[in-house]
Amino acid sequence: MEINNKINILYIHGMGGGGDSRIPSILRENVNSYIPKGDGRRINVVVRTYDFDPEIASAQISSWVDELKPALVMGESLGSVHAIRVKGVPHILVSPSLNAPLYLGYLAFLALIPGVTQLLDYLYKPKPGDRQRLHFSFRILRKYRRHRSLAIANTPAHASGDYFFAFFGDMDHYRKSGIVNINTWKRYFGDSFQTYPGTHFMEEEFIHSLLIPKILSVLSFRDMP
Repeated sequence: MEINNKINILYIHGMGGGGDSRIPSILRENVNSYIPKGDGRRINVVVRTYDFDPEIASAQISSWVDELKPALVMGESLGSVHAIRVKGVPHILVSPSLNAPLYLGYLAFLALIPGVTQLLDYLYKPKPGDRQRLHFSFRILRKYRRHRSLAIANTPAHASGDYFFAFFGDMDHYRKSGIVNINTWKRYFGDSFQTYPGTHFMEEEFIHSLLIPKILSVLSFRDMP
């Protein structure tokens, strides 16, 4: 009987990210080199571009979870809110932006002003490549508050039994605005987090020194080189 030694990780990118996002690309290229010699298992990091509309995105991500049966779900920035909504798996999050959906939801009315949606779409136009298309319409933005509420329902503060751990950068500029807020994290998840001396966009050195070891620990790999 053939034994499947492939372990899937579903990585959910942040706003404007996509299939070629930097952190999952680095993980995909490097994580298996850290697996102890003699261990036949291999990690498959999957990242796919999802819709900016949180309802459409949730359906997409649910179908990917059904398809991949991931052993771990990871989320980055705004994508962390989608990751938290996935139930029954461990979660590792990078710079989780738990308050970004509140900003988007409360400011949705601005999109009713003629020209605002077009301006925001232009200002936040994604980089070329396999990237999420952003569209700041009232119809989409108003859905984000409910999206956050559904995520918060699957937290330890609301009796979730899932495992959660987050990394926060000490120099994350989004912490000044409150979009990223450690106190908000602690309110729902307790002290299951670690800070690092970097930015919102976790630098490669911390991917190697912090993120990969945490992944292997959660997936029960031991005796790392």
